[in-house]
Amino acid sequence: MIDEWFQMEGSGALEDWLAQQTGLITGSESAQALWTTTLNVPPSFCSESCSPGHRKATRQGTPVCCFDCVLCSKGEITNQTDAIACLKCPENEWSNGKQNKCILKQVEFLSFDDPLGIALSSIAVFCCLITLTICIIFSKNNNTPIVKANNRELSYVLLLTLMMCFLCCFIFIGRPQPISCMLRQVAFGVVFSFAVSCILTKTVIVIVAFSATKPGSKLKKWAELKIHNVIIIFCTALQIGICIIWLTTSPPSPEQNTKSETEKIILECNEGSGTAYWSMMGYMGILASVSLIVAFLARKLPDSFNEAKYITFSMIVVLSVWFSFIPAYMSTKGKYMVAVEIFAILSSSSGILGCIFFPKCYIILLRPDMNTREHLIGKKVKD
Repeated sequence: MIDEWFQMEGSGALEDWLAQQTGLITGSESAQALWTTTLNVPPSFCSESCSPGHRKATRQGTPVCCFDCVLCSKGEITNQTDAIACLKCPENEWSNGKQNKCILKQVEFLSFDDPLGIALSSIAVFCCLITLTICIIFSKNNNTPIVKANNRELSYVLLLTLMMCFLCCFIFIGRPQPISCMLRQVAFGVVFSFAVSCILTKTVIVIVAFSATKPGSKLKKWAELKIHNVIIIFCTALQIGICIIWLTTSPPSPEQNTKSETEKIILECNEGSGTAYWSMMGYMGILASVSLIVAFLARKLPDSFNEAKYITFSMIVVLSVWFSFIPAYMSTKGKYMVAVEIFAILSSSSGILGCIFFPKCYIILLRPDMNTREHLIGKKVKD
């Protein structure tokens, strides 16, 4: 019947009927829809399709064809049109800028090619060359009073130990490996403890030598023994014991840190037992504190070229550096955490080298008139 009605009323009635059914406004000629007589209705939709990198988010109170296109969060992607949910990238990957593809995360560690690694390596090499130069100066003036004062053999041992401290910095640089992670903290801890033990011994020798000259002194028999060997071996052995316990119970190992920075994989050494690590660091602090106290008490003893005051300054530098190191180390991450520790090693070792040996080199090279037995004896009498 409808077909017959359409035939009787004509094509105008058909257009009016379709306009009523679809809700079109035909009041103005510019707004009229020109349909063909084939009755193909144009497609109708509420929202555009969501492109890759976006997901569909439905609107409350609207039909299912109405939705918003929401950009995927960082670390999530969609690689198809009109995706309902975003896919999370694997731990070793991250989303690109368009959020439509997962790409490999940037790997970060303190390498020898990094500008920071190059700078720290150059400083370590320079400090080694300075230490070697001082060794050469001492060897060429081996029999002069300034070198012979305060146990020259111990001075050579200390110089060699400081050079090893500088060389320990290179273990911290480069891609973390199982052997490097196990060695870097342990090597520096033992070597630096040995160096501070040598410094403590130099001060104790001055105290014992001065006290032994007094009549009826009980320290005279200690002056005849090689007390410096006992102090060095005992103090270093304690640090070695801490490190052995550390390595046998919970040794350091390399790990991939994907939590600290979302867009990077940080290659670092997991220190294993935090208690063992801070015990090692704490022991070095105790050893330096004892050396500072002993040197401070012995600073006015009238010994030939008494090094106690220079040792006092060096231990103040060491303790200042390592007390500053703790908050700096805890507040950094990644390669900058390693750089902070290397800087602390270089600063503390350079402080010892400068405070103890630079004054002697100054006298040897620039004031040879002071490098005489008469001058040292005169200084002793004056003090």
